[in-house]
Amino acid sequence: MSVRPRSGVQIPALTAQVARASNLRGTTAMWVRDRLDGSWRDEDFEAWYPRDGRPGLSPAQLATVCVLQFLLNLSGRQAAEAVRCRIDFTYALALELDDPGFHHSVLGDFRDRLAKDDRADQLLDLALERLKAAGLVKARGRQRTDSTHILAAARELTRLELVLDAVRAAVEELARTAPELLDGLVTAEWGERYGRPVRMRSQPSQPSQPSQPSHPVTRLTQAGTDAADLLTRVQQHRPGRALGPQLEALRQIMVQQFVVDARGRLRPCREKDGQPPAGLQVCSPYDLQARFVLRGNTRWTGYLAQAPTT
Repeated sequence: MSVRPRSGVQIPALTAQVARASNLRGTTAMWVRDRLDGSWRDEDFEAWYPRDGRPGLSPAQLATVCVLQFLLNLSGRQAAEAVRCRIDFTYALALELDDPGFHHSVLGDFRDRLAKDDRADQLLDLALERLKAAGLVKARGRQRTDSTHILAAARELTRLELVLDAVRAAVEELARTAPELLDGLVTAEWGERYGRPVRMRSQPSQPSQPSQPSHPVTRLTQAGTDAADLLTRVQQHRPGRALGPQLEALRQIMVQQFVVDARGRLRPCREKDGQPPAGLQVCSPYDLQARFVLRGNTRWTGYLAQAPTT
């Protein structure tokens, strides 16, 4: 497949007339065409394709479709259907009204080419340069793209599950690195409490596990006491030494989830104690960077990936 550059493509008169008549105020797709026309040209993509072969679809048009797909939150099938059926897409791509469009798999092929090497960065830099030339980006200004979400490779845990799993992970870490510190502390009761991964919610394969634990506050307090004893033992025998990753996770979880009351007793934090916001709390003892995030109607445990500013 090769590229046959098309320079200076104009919107067909009938397409423009119908689009304007049916969308008096314009649409996002029409705005993209009117304000950003020329952000990409077919010549910019010639290095992506071989010199010979049958002519392919206009890569500049496909890049525009990808932008509209992102702006309007469309799937590949929906974007391809919009090219065939929506007059504002026909307008944005400068197509004739009877243009048959293309199969949605073409967009996947185009993105595969875009993902190679540093083509995406080069295309973004090119678009920014032309946006500056069009006066849409001010000199020495800062333009920010919206952040996207990345799911953490960890289960969503209840508060009790989080503390129990953190203690279990810390004990396993010490059993590998300094087993002598567990002598006299870890008993058979600890083995019953932390001897296996914590799963509070019932599953078809494990019907014996209750969906709701009995006496959750008591179990949480007991886990907090065990965690405090474990951390105290480590600090007494290894003063000044950095904690391992699981012990550090346990320490942070204890700071966030427990307080010592006026009588000197350890207890779980309550709302009036001023817990840190959910976005700052550790969500998994295995990933201290993962956080609970809420954006509109979307919630997840993981990260926000922010594109660089320009």
